[in-house]
Amino acid sequence: MHKTEWTANELCEELLGRKLIDVDAEERRVLERIASGVVMGPDAQEEASLHASFGDRLADRVAAIGGSWGFIIAFGVVLGGWMLVNSRILEDFGLHPFDAYPYIFLNLMLSMLAAIQAPVIMMSQNRASDKDRIAARHDYEVNLRTQLEIIRLHKRMDHLFEVLEAKSCAPDARER
Repeated sequence: MHKTEWTANELCEELLGRKLIDVDAEERRVLERIASGVVMGPDAQEEASLHASFGDRLADRVAAIGGSWGFIIAFGVVLGGWMLVNSRILEDFGLHPFDAYPYIFLNLMLSMLAAIQAPVIMMSQNRASDKDRIAARHDYEVNLRTQLEIIRLHKRMDHLFEVLEAKSCAPDARER
């Protein structure tokens, strides 16, 4: 138990009672990191951003803007302005609407915006789901590593208590 350098296989057998080939990939990766002395891998957010393509980052930005109060208010102002410009009120001033009521061109623009915005937002949601999976895997790794270290410390403490008990019993044996 005094050994300080352990291989991943030895750690697996000592702490889990199984061979390294019998554990899943997550456990194997944690055991290899413990054996190599690596404290932790990349942060979950860092790992997600390392694998992000330009399209992924663009989808995140579009979803962030499209899902904000600023966008909703600005969009409401644009729609109100569009209806005002194309209303019969402006005919009194000699202006002719280019998209009079029932605003067919506006409906076409809104349909096209929705047709483009919905898949982009879904892409961003899929990316958020991927980030959540990475974070969950990261949390699992931290928890597993913590449990393994607690088991290792517990075994060391048991060994220490055995050594102390053996030393405390030794003088009693000499007195007899």
